Amino acid sequence: MKIAKNLLWIDCTAGALAGILVISLSGWLTDLYSTSQSFLLVIGTVNLLYAWYSFTLATRRRRQESLIKILVCANGIWALICIAKVTQFSGNMTLLGCAHLIVEAVFVGGLAAMEWKWRNQLLIAT
Repeated sequence: MKIAKNLLWIDCTAGALAGILVISLSGWLTDLYSTSQSFLLVIGTVNLLYAWYSFTLATRRRRQESLIKILVCANGIWALICIAKVTQFSGNMTLLGCAHLIVEAVFVGGLAAMEWKWRNQLLIAT
């Protein structure tokens, strides 16, 4: 599948864009989401770290299965953390802030599922 071929590039690009946007707009999003700027900076930084890791995999010709599994687990764990934070902050955070975390959880969880499904195809860049 064509998406499997580009999945790591999608992962690193989405992570980088999300990280840059959240960090750049964190001051503005603080009021919009009714949350702390430090919380948003953590979210942005985690996105950039994921972007960096998936970029290192995307640029390799051959990839170790264990490295793909680490990415899948990390994406799955981050999705669960996003849902946990929605639960934790839902009384204080605005609907838009909660929606951001839910969308991120669904997107990253979806990436984890696809990366797991196509892990064998991801071992060798085509």
